[in-house]
This record gives sequence, structure tokens and C-alpha cells, in this order.
Amino acid sequence: MADNNMVESRHPWKAWLYLAPALVLLAIFTVWPIINTIRMAFLENYSGLKAVGGATFKFGIGNFTKVIKYKKFVQCLKNTVLICFLTVPISTALALLISVALNSIKWFQKPLQTIFFLPYVTNSIAIGMVFAAMFNIVGSFYGTENQLIVTAGIINNVIQFFGGQPVNWINYGSSYAANIAVMTIYIVWNALPFKILILLGGLQSVNKQYYDAAKVDGTSKARIFGRITVPLLSPMIAYVVITGFIGGFKEYTSIVGIFGESMGPADDAKRLNTMVGFVYDSLSTNNQGRASAAALILFGLILVVTLLELYVSKKKVHY
Repeated sequence: MADNNMVESRHPWKAWLYLAPALVLLAIFTVWPIINTIRMAFLENYSGLKAVGGATFKFGIGNFTKVIKYKKFVQCLKNTVLICFLTVPISTALALLISVALNSIKWFQKPLQTIFFLPYVTNSIAIGMVFAAMFNIVGSFYGTENQLIVTAGIINNVIQFFGGQPVNWINYGSSYAANIAVMTIYIVWNALPFKILILLGGLQSVNKQYYDAAKVDGTSKARIFGRITVPLLSPMIAYVVITGFIGGFKEYTSIVGIFGESMGPADDAKRLNTMVGFVYDSLSTNNQGRASAAALILFGLILVVTLLELYVSKKKVHY
């Protein structure tokens, strides 16, 4: 036993030497930015250009109060929370159902896994541009019989094919509900691959004896799903829900992909702006103090929601 301890502790400096490159990079690109963000958040009206010019800044919470009092802050917070609480439950439920279906299709499972995973490795901006074209209304004109003909994307073409009227999803004059509907569809579709991958991996590791015993007892498929599949997958479900909320609160590129930098239709720019978009807007005006304060508010929001989810998971998750 003593020899083992001597072997383990003979050259501990080698371990630190091997870890040094990673620790240095971690300190430079992760630890220091976090510390600097906290510092700037409490320096009122902090600006990098002014700091270079020799300006000094008073320590206080002025940046936080300005962020909260900003006229569009509530809208940014509302958009962020609404997107999270719409997309995460829908995408998780769909991913669970698709995973169960994929797990039962053994002969074509690998190709389908590849197809479902493609959105995850595709650029978000590129996908957003495709969705924008699908929901777009290119233009309208009057036909020979003075009827209004709308040149629309594929979604409105499908609606018209079934006898409906084209919907103004994202263009000038579109409603907030239509904008949110498009964003929900896009974010759910974009979030499915990762969740399917995690849940399908969990399903494939479940002991088949549980299902065999249930079949012997004549248990229905619905009861098997609710009493066996969901409880055994609860750790993976909790994981995808928590990571889904964290990703949802950081949503930005999806909205830019569809609406561009205006983050809203032409008649109401920034309508769909989020907390991350608010941070970028503050940075673009060289107001790093306000951006840092907004980032810390977003961090606090994510932390509270994550802690609540962890508290709930202690009671609902079966390990």
C-alpha cells in the first residue's frame, strides 16, 4: 500500500506540466473574460474607448438599473422566455417520440439517424435563410380577372393548395404571433437532432428484460411507454431539458438567420430581439458596461431556471 502511494505521488509536477497548456488557455479565454465581465458590469457607463482615453468610472449598479429601465428590455426578456418555454417542451416531446420510433426500426435505423442529424451539422444562418424563403411572401399582383395573386414560399403554396389563404408570416405588416410561430417551428426543428441522438442512445442502453416482462404480462404499448420507457429515460430527458433551456436563453442566430440583423419585420425592427441580441446591441454602441450587466442578468436567469430544473429532477428522475 505504501509503495502504491509512493508511485502515485513521486512526480506530481509531471501531471501539472501536461495540464499546463490547457489550463493556460482556459485561464486566458474563459476565466479572465468572466472576471472582466463582472468587473465591467459594476463600472458605471464603462466604455472601452473612454477607458483607453484615460477616463475613470465609478463603481456601482448603475449599469444594471439602466438595462432594466431600457424601454425594450422587457420585450427582449419576454421574447427570450417565450421562445424557451415554447420550444423546449415541444422539441423534447417530439424527440422522445421520434427516438422511440427509430429504436423500433432496426433495418433502416442508421440512414434515418443520419438524416435526422443533418440539421445539427448545418450552419444555423444558412438554415434560417432557407426557412425565410419557405415562409416568405415574394410579392402580389392582380390577374386578368382582377383577382389578387400572391407569389409565396412553399408554406403558403401548401396552404393555398388545401384551399386556405396565404399567411403573412415574416414580411412587412406581419403579426407578432406569426413571427413567433415561425421561430418556434425553426428552433424546434433545429433542436431535434441533438435531443434525438441523446435519447436514442439512452433507449439502446435500456435492459430489454423490462420490455420482455411487460410483453409477457400483456401490457399495452402506451403503458410500456409511460411506465418503463419514460422513467428509465428520465436522466437523459432531464439532461436535454436543462441543456435545451440553456440554449434557448442564448437564442440569437436563429432569429438573425430568418429576419437578418433587424431581428424583426421591416415595419418593426428588433421586435424579436432577445437578451443575447440586447448584449450585442450594447457592444455595437461601445457600451461594454451595459452589455456586461445584461450578460450577468441573463446568467442569473439561466442559473435560477437550471437550479429549479435540478430541484424538480431530484424528485422525478430515476437513476
